[in-house]
Amino acid sequence: MTTLKEVMNDMIEEKSKIMVVDDDHEIREVISVLLSNEDFDIIEAESGEEALKLLAANIDLIILDVMMPGMSGYQVSRMIRERSNVPILFLTARTQNSDLVLGYSSGGDDYLAKPFSYLELIARVKGLLRRYTVYQGKQIPKRKSEYIEWNGLRVDCCRNMAWKYGKELELTSTEYRILRLLLAHPKQIFSAQNIYESVWEKPFFSTDNNSVMVFIRKLRDKIEDDSRHPIHLVTVWGKGYRIE
Repeated sequence: MTTLKEVMNDMIEEKSKIMVVDDDHEIREVISVLLSNEDFDIIEAESGEEALKLLAANIDLIILDVMMPGMSGYQVSRMIRERSNVPILFLTARTQNSDLVLGYSSGGDDYLAKPFSYLELIARVKGLLRRYTVYQGKQIPKRKSEYIEWNGLRVDCCRNMAWKYGKELELTSTEYRILRLLLAHPKQIFSAQNIYESVWEKPFFSTDNNSVMVFIRKLRDKIEDDSRHPIHLVTVWGKGYRIE
């Protein structure tokens, strides 16, 4: 019998395909060389328009520059989200809170500030790929489903799917992981730090609170009948969030 660990090891051995989208040729070349040295397959695009045309090429992750002529990275991200849940890593020199919130709201999963280090680039890429592989990137075949259910919400922990009263929810990988975490512990309060370190798998800093708030809001938009008056995913003021 094939174990989950064996299946995951097989998936890791497959080369992941990464698309690098930046109008600056030198930046594309640097990132491509660094990632190729880590045994990733690389596709380059010099514009948002070209990236959208290449999206069907079984891409596992997209590194997307924010400031590009023509379509901005935010615009491209929103259009990608209409077609795919592929993880998006924003490359940006703009790291103010308002810029980060805009990036997450447009569908981004993480960001990398310019100038960036080799180690940080590789760490963020591998972290996103690991989360996406477990979420959706590679289906785990012939494995019995394992469900978590509470108050009309249901997640399948093997197929990484979610439903509300029997209707499938279209969630990104980050939204799904937040829902699964909270649903596995109904009525338990999770602080923003608890959520961030469990889902993003990185140390929490005070600025990361905005990231959690954005994804909580996006998740509410999908699981609540009225996100302004939530009954499933509620805020416990001064403490965090919980599933009712």
